[in-house]
Amino acid sequence: MHNNPPETGAFYPRDLDWHPPALTPNYKTSVLRSPQKAKISFDPSLGEITGPAFGHNMLGELDNDLVLNYAQPGESAIGERIIVHGRVQDERGRGVANTLVEFWQANAGGRYRHKKDTYLAPLDPNFGGCGRAITDADGYYQFRTIKPGPYPWPNGVNDWRPSHIHFSVFGTGFAQRLITQMYFEGDPHIPICPIVNTIRDQAAIGQLIAPLDMNNSIPMDSRAYKFDITLRGRRSTMFENRKEGN
Repeated sequence: MHNNPPETGAFYPRDLDWHPPALTPNYKTSVLRSPQKAKISFDPSLGEITGPAFGHNMLGELDNDLVLNYAQPGESAIGERIIVHGRVQDERGRGVANTLVEFWQANAGGRYRHKKDTYLAPLDPNFGGCGRAITDADGYYQFRTIKPGPYPWPNGVNDWRPSHIHFSVFGTGFAQRLITQMYFEGDPHIPICPIVNTIRDQAAIGQLIAPLDMNNSIPMDSRAYKFDITLRGRRSTMFENRKEGN
């Protein structure tokens, strides 16, 4: 634990060359969802650069254990057990403490527990597919789950999504919030996925791929994958070679 005061002030503007463009016709739903007019920039409001605040006492005992949090007593989810862990940090490498990390995914067969998911893979009665955690004082988080399966989707004639886990991270202000996806090292679907290919920079794609981490695996139980998440950082000005606020 530490008593360092939280940073305040505006966040760095987003690097639009790093993020995928809004309109990418090979990803068909982007055609209808992309803006039709030029962007207009606004200064961030106070509500966007402050809050929200979360506490560890808001979590349930099994919120970060998707193997058990939907299972019947004495049962567990079906599939390859994995641990996902990493650090939430800002653009300057500072850990983002006490921030809510939410995650959701398909089951081991590649099916979501959602009424609009019509993929023929079976549902797992002991797997709900969602959970949450809060980062510690240094920005670290961890959860246990089942490795999700790939699944087909109606984009092209034979398009499949790579195995992935969705993340929502709030950060220290609403303007810092990030919604993203984590992929798994070595998945052959990654380089042919139309959504992944909306990203122009290979280094940016690499940040979405979690490497296998055998050092944090549990023998005879679970393999581990490490996924670090970088949020927008705070702007800081230099004054007499010292950082003096924003």
